[in-house]
Amino acid sequence: MKPHQYKSVYFLGIGGIGMSALARYFHWYGVMVSGYDKTPTTLTNHLIEEGIPVHFDENPELVPDHPDLVVYTPALPKDHKELRYVIARGFPLKKRSEVLGMITRNAKTIAIAGTHGKTTITTLVAHLLKTAGKDNIAFLGGISKNYHSNLITSDLSAHQSAGSPAYYIVEADEFDRSFLRLYPDIAVITSADADHLDIY
Repeated sequence: MKPHQYKSVYFLGIGGIGMSALARYFHWYGVMVSGYDKTPTTLTNHLIEEGIPVHFDENPELVPDHPDLVVYTPALPKDHKELRYVIARGFPLKKRSEVLGMITRNAKTIAIAGTHGKTTITTLVAHLLKTAGKDNIAFLGGISKNYHSNLITSDLSAHQSAGSPAYYIVEADEFDRSFLRLYPDIAVITSADADHLDIY
């Protein structure tokens, strides 16, 4: 996936920690990004401050005309009005995990999996590589205190000229079997515990 090939990406559930990192990624690339979420939060307020329009009314009229891609979270109810509208109109629709897999598939990827500690270790790996001068993009499952974001990026012009960063660093989330969408070159597994028993 080449983000610059997209003109408009719409997010259903943009306030989620994983969804907002993807929204920031496309926005960082200069793509027109907007989205819906159920309620305002500190995170959605930050997205708005960064120039990403977010609305909180479940209203199909607020969906952009002909977005190149609609990204949705599996937490969204199947009868959600905007989701049903997007499906009825035939707009390209992908789950968050699918889009993350598409972004990282043909690049060197470090994926951090496990029941506990994913966010901490993902942030540590990204920080170490960034401090070492290694071009990387990291999608975090929380807000880093160092970077005040759940997306850590390097210089955009260097990234565009190289075609892809030296590494993508991602959390391999087991919920909804999301980690099966990833193709890591390096996998870090922190721990295994009984979790998400509604899925497994």
